[in-house]
Amino acid sequence: MKISLARINIILALVLIPLLGCKTTEEKTKAKEATFLRLFLETNRDGTGHNFDIQVYRASPITLTVERDAVLDEGFMQAADLVDVDALGGVGIKITFTDDGARRLDNLTTANKGRHLAVQASWTESRWLAAPLITRRISNGVLVFTPDASREEVERIVNGLKNVIKKLQAPYVF
Repeated sequence: MKISLARINIILALVLIPLLGCKTTEEKTKAKEATFLRLFLETNRDGTGHNFDIQVYRASPITLTVERDAVLDEGFMQAADLVDVDALGGVGIKITFTDDGARRLDNLTTANKGRHLAVQASWTESRWLAAPLITRRISNGVLVFTPDASREEVERIVNGLKNVIKKLQAPYVF
């Protein structure tokens, strides 16, 4: 019984091609990770339930009073990326906002110069990552900040945030 080489190649291709497309456990875990990123505006303490105190930066904490409700969240985000911020290996998070988010960020930064924008991330833990000072108007819809996190944590945060953004941008199907 003779089997032609063409038939063997087809059989091998049918067996090997599905194996090439398999994801590792690590890739499957990355696809399931979720990170929620919220931005809160610094405000004056007024003794009501509309604001609360937070501590940002673990090494040298600063205390800020922020509004209870987030001013921007992942629903207004279009993309998230990890960026290198210096030659020493420092990393930052670059958030690109949707058109609505860009308008909100523009209005927010125009009206609140001199205040902080506190950034909270929730993934396997919930932590205040940064509190950049608003020094100028941000009209291009892109916010870059340096988080109080290791490179590995930033990679997890960005991957999880990308998963959430992708899920939110997917069309809703009944």
